[in-house]
Amino acid sequence: MKKVLIVHGWGGSDYPHWQSWLAGEIAKDYGCVYFLKFSDVDNPTKATWSKELLNAMDDFNPDIVICHSVANTLWFHLANEQKLKKVQKLFLVAPPSMDTHIKELNEFFPCKSPTELYAQDAILVGSSNDPYMDESELLRLQAELGIEMKLLQNAGHINADSNFGKWEWLLSEVKISYKI
Repeated sequence: MKKVLIVHGWGGSDYPHWQSWLAGEIAKDYGCVYFLKFSDVDNPTKATWSKELLNAMDDFNPDIVICHSVANTLWFHLANEQKLKKVQKLFLVAPPSMDTHIKELNEFFPCKSPTELYAQDAILVGSSNDPYMDESELLRLQAELGIEMKLLQNAGHINADSNFGKWEWLLSEVKISYKI
């Protein structure tokens, strides 16, 4: 069985967010999942979150990593700094703009697209109406990363506020990735 690391963004991803639902679905099928909870989810620091993610990567040694929101930005920074170990599959869900201007997240931005994602396979999942990254910037990011993209229509920030609790498509994709 593959090991799945789920990495939340700003504010965490408590129930009924799809990340907590997904962790439960993987675990109830006796899957190996680590739902990382960063310290100080509401006032993150890049240095602390970087250390915690790198520790989780070293301790858990995941095959599959699923990032949401600013966790994508954190992954990009660590990739640019060449600090990551390669994983088999990387899901980049609802990344914010690479030049986001939110006071609590200032340390994370601006961010540059990495040339290496440290994944054998990666997919970008975004929304046509995400308030944190518009569709044109999402398309530019996909082109810069050179990876597949799934564009959801009118899915907001792909979180509990936009009714993403249970997300069967992603569970199915993770199960397919078990076979990689």
